[in-house]
Amino acid sequence: MSVQSLDRAFDILELLSTQQSGLSITDISRSLDLHKSTVFRLLNSLKSREYIRQNTATLKYHIGYAFIELCSLYLSNLELKTEAEPVLRNLSKKTTQTVFLATLQENQAMYIDKVEQYNSLRKYSIIGTRTPLYCSALGKSLLTGMTNTAISDLYRESEFISVTEKTVNDLPTLIKDIEKCRERQWSFDDEENEQGVKCIASPIYDYRGKVIAAVSTSWHVKSPPDIPVEQIAEYVRDAGLEISHNMGYKPADDKFSSSQRA
Repeated sequence: MSVQSLDRAFDILELLSTQQSGLSITDISRSLDLHKSTVFRLLNSLKSREYIRQNTATLKYHIGYAFIELCSLYLSNLELKTEAEPVLRNLSKKTTQTVFLATLQENQAMYIDKVEQYNSLRKYSIIGTRTPLYCSALGKSLLTGMTNTAISDLYRESEFISVTEKTVNDLPTLIKDIEKCRERQWSFDDEENEQGVKCIASPIYDYRGKVIAAVSTSWHVKSPPDIPVEQIAEYVRDAGLEISHNMGYKPADDKFSSSQRA
């Protein structure tokens, strides 16, 4: 699609967004001063991706569900970051380490926020970057939201690339690890994604009980934290549950008491 066609497609989307009752091809053509054949071609392209839809009774076009979903995902991430930020800062203070927030994007974990003990422009260098699911603590926590069958389907035809000598390199080992992560509600990356770096993460749930993100902290083996790994895991797990609570999650067993949120 040329730049001109892209501009025209956006013109159509912006026009339809202001018309609740929808518009016909003639209406769009007249409003944007475009030939009907051009409008028809662009509408078909947008329709195939579900960014617009056509009412079969009136034949008028409306904003589609894919566009609404795209906006919803964006707004959800904004809400997630807003609710998570004070919790991330508190976790960083407790662990004295850098902490991260990530979501699932195209079968990878994508960093959407980072908090350090000091202000740094380096924070923004990692935002938007991605890391594999099978060998990172963040990724493993995101995988806990999938069934074992779904994980098997995801990696049945995929090659496990050994980033370090400790990287998980087969499906049975990965599933066994994820089952352990589900049970204790936190995951561990023991230099599996980066030599010399260890990481602990925990899943974040929404009001439906669905895993929507993960929070983590990491450290280098040459400068380990002063507190035990088990204590870090507890801090990270509680941070994940606190953010989950802020997103509307209510655990069935009510383990996340008000004392834990304090």
